[in-house]
Order: sequence, then C-alpha cells, then structure tokens
Amino acid sequence: MRADWLSASEALRAMVGGVAPLRTEERPLLEALGSVLAEDVAATVDLPPWDNSAMDGFAVRAGDVRGAAPDAPVVLRVVDDVPAGRFASRSLGPGEAIRIMTGAPVPEGADGVVRVEHTDGGSGIGTAEGRVAILSDADAGRNVRPRGEDVRRGGVVLRAGATLRAAEIGVAASLGRARLRVVRRPVVAVVASGDELVAVEDFAEVEAGRRIVSSNSYSLAAALAEAGLQARVLPIAPDAPEALRARLEEARGCDAVITTAGISVGEHDHVRRVMAELDTEVSFWRVRIRPGSAMAFGRVGALGGIPWFGLPGNPVSTGVTFELFVRPALLRMCGRARVYPPTYDAVLRDPYPIRGDLMHFPRVATRREPDGTLSAFLTGSQSSGVSSSLAAADALAIIPHDQNGEMIRIAPIGGAPLVDEPPF
Repeated sequence: MRADWLSASEALRAMVGGVAPLRTEERPLLEALGSVLAEDVAATVDLPPWDNSAMDGFAVRAGDVRGAAPDAPVVLRVVDDVPAGRFASRSLGPGEAIRIMTGAPVPEGADGVVRVEHTDGGSGIGTAEGRVAILSDADAGRNVRPRGEDVRRGGVVLRAGATLRAAEIGVAASLGRARLRVVRRPVVAVVASGDELVAVEDFAEVEAGRRIVSSNSYSLAAALAEAGLQARVLPIAPDAPEALRARLEEARGCDAVITTAGISVGEHDHVRRVMAELDTEVSFWRVRIRPGSAMAFGRVGALGGIPWFGLPGNPVSTGVTFELFVRPALLRMCGRARVYPPTYDAVLRDPYPIRGDLMHFPRVATRREPDGTLSAFLTGSQSSGVSSSLAAADALAIIPHDQNGEMIRIAPIGGAPLVDEPPF
C-alpha cells in the first residue's frame, strides 16, 4: 500500500480511471430511466406511420382553394369527418373537403389542411348538406406532416451510450420497445464507523448528550439516490477492527463500497488495518485538498475487487469529496461518458485565506449580478465540521493554492448538467 499525497487532479484521475462500466442487463422500459443505453435502437416502422394533419381543420385539394379570401370564399362539400385514431371512409374528390383533427390520417386525394380559423367552421357536417366556406388560401398545400417525417424504418434512432431521459423513453415507447438493454447501475454499500454514532431513530441518545447522529450515512444515501444509484446503508460499525471488518463483509455482493471516518492514523482509526486484512489494493491515502485530505481509493480483493472509496468523517469533508471525486467515478461505472460537474467563472466577494500547498473547496452561495457577473459568497464558517455551510451552498469554489485575485471557478452542487472535462 502506498500513502501518496496526491494532487486533486491526480486523485480524480485515479478514481475515474480506476473503475469501469458494469455489465449490461435488460430492463423494463420505465425502469431504464436514467440508465445508459447499451445497444442501438433502430426503427421497425415509419413515424408517423401515415401522412397526418398538423392542424384541426379541413383536408382539401390545394387547387380547389386557391384565391379564397374573406370577400371571395370558396365553398366546398364536407363529405366525411375524421377524428384522431380514425381513417377517412373515402378519398377526396374535386370540390370536396373532409373535416379532420390534429394527428388524424390525411385522406387520399388531399394535399393540404385548412385550419379552422381560416374557415367559417362548416355547417351540416355529417349530413348530405355538409358545407364549409374557405376564407383564406394561406394553407393551400400546407399543414400535412408526411409519413416518416420523424423516423424512417431501419434508421437508428437512439445510439448506445445515450443516457435515457424522459424524451428517450418516449421515443423507445413509440418504437414498440417495452424493454431496453442498458448498463447496470451500481449498488453502493455505505459504512460509517464510530462509537459516538447512532441512527436518527436513536436521537434520544443525542438529546441526552451521549451520541451524535451518523448524518453521513443519510447524506451519502441521499447523494447516491440523486445520482440515480442504489445505496445499501449498513449498520454503524463500532470503533473496533473486528466490527468494521464484519460490516465490510456485509458489503459482499455490492458493486462498490464507501466508508466514512476511521481513515486517519489515530489510535481508534482502524480502516487502514482492516483494508489490509481484506487484501485491498490502495491507490492513495491522502490528497492535497481542503476539506477532505484524508481520502483513499482502492479495490477490495476479499470482496471481489470492488472499488472502495474511503472518505473522512467530518460531514462537510464527506459531502465535498463525494461531490467532486466519488460521484464522477460511480457515474463512470454506470457507463456515462460525461461524469464531471461543469464549472463557471465567478467573483468571490468574501476574503478566504489559502493555507498550505492545497486546493481549497469553500462552500459558496451564488448570485447573478445585473451586469451578468456571477458573484460567490461564503456560506458562513468553512470548518469541515459545520454541515450547515454545505446545506446553505449551491456551489463549491475551486481555489488552487497559487490562486491570485477574486476571480475563481465554481462547480454547482448536484453534478448536472455533466460535462466531458474534469474541473481540475
């Protein structure tokens, strides 16, 4: 095991480059939402499957309505009425019109649809006396959506590698795909350790002044859910090597594991020892960042070589390191090509001291100024134990140790929209 003191960019590259997309699986259409498509999807039909009306109105022959105007209306016989979902009972002949609704198949013989607004609305429709007065020829030869305008049979409509949003799900449904092959999304075990921690259900221990809630368990589970991943939150591990090892053994069958706390070199920090016992190949133990320098990454041999993300115990450190380092790696396991948060230029309006050869990630709230400038303001104390500073923030500032001036870059919290290039 190496105890490398990596830079932020080196650590990020090691994490994202140290994982790979999971195997593929077939899922029901709605359960594929948010997954990465693992196959091209080609059309087996034309869409739309027939020429259809783009307007509510009257299907006509363009030659019959040329010259129509309010003071010179063209009166046509209405020979049929076609709502969406029905076909005309006959083709259209000279001097005739068929009332038609948006999306309905355009009858044979018609080459345009005159919208209702350009008519008198018609009268006697459904009888032998049906008539309509056309008051404008502006729609002559228009308002017909041709067959295959959207999709042609045999054409690839969705490409492998696409992240399936609501729009892609709708397209797949229109092509008759009830199931899709996608990259499987990881199940991630979350293990918090510490004798001082309790679950929120045991808050009476906190009120009695004896314990604190393991908030990291909940924030990590929520962050995983935000990213579209499944968390398996394991019971809190007491500060004993054998207890931590037992908890980690419960992560067997998961695709990755996140630990929080116990990663430093104190007398009660047992993560290093236990990871060695579990045959973990560690890439690094520390990163030159603040907050979150006590961060590690490796693969746990005893658990099938799954990735392990070792995060600090302080709530802010956990939140920041997950946001900027762990989330991108897990999204890469999902098969995503774009995994990094976008960054924007901003002006830091509060003083922030840079200490040591570290990249700093203070929590900021942003505001767009009237001149278009993006301003960033510190969200109170920047201590790594003040979780309210993260809750009040909508972005993380990215400040290298050699940063000069007020102009900084910020990354919005939440990770979307995602981009190709890492933020540092």
